[in-house]
Amino acid sequence: MKKEEMLVAAIRNGIVIDHIPPTKLFKVATLLQLDDLDKRITIGNNLRSRSHGSKGVIKIEDKTFEEEELNRIALIAPNVRLNIIRDYEVVEKRQVEVPHEIVGLVRCPNPKCITNNEPMQTRFRVIDAEQCTLRCDYCERKLAGDRIELL
Repeated sequence: MKKEEMLVAAIRNGIVIDHIPPTKLFKVATLLQLDDLDKRITIGNNLRSRSHGSKGVIKIEDKTFEEEELNRIALIAPNVRLNIIRDYEVVEKRQVEVPHEIVGLVRCPNPKCITNNEPMQTRFRVIDAEQCTLRCDYCERKLAGDRIELL
């Protein structure tokens, strides 16, 4: 098999967030607050992917995230793969998972919900992880995955 030139540089230690849909790449970057990091970050978008046609990739050197932070990515891009890198080698690969509860991350679409009228955090339960359907704990409004608006 012929090797192709790497379009995104390898990292020594850190995390690679791979197979991000190109239209979701910058939402994922915002969700992870990458603009506040003082680490080396490489972002590639519309890269060739055998399985998806095109994809986005984020490589963050010398950074780890809490499990909960990474699983939030599933709200935006449920098929993202995470690769943990140590000494230029992939030591762990896994898929993100939708968390059971989402606090302070998603806006409730109900204008009468208390979270839109009082200074308090939103809280949602995941009622269908595959479709990423949520239900507000306060007003019980259901929210489909394609309608999720991040705070």
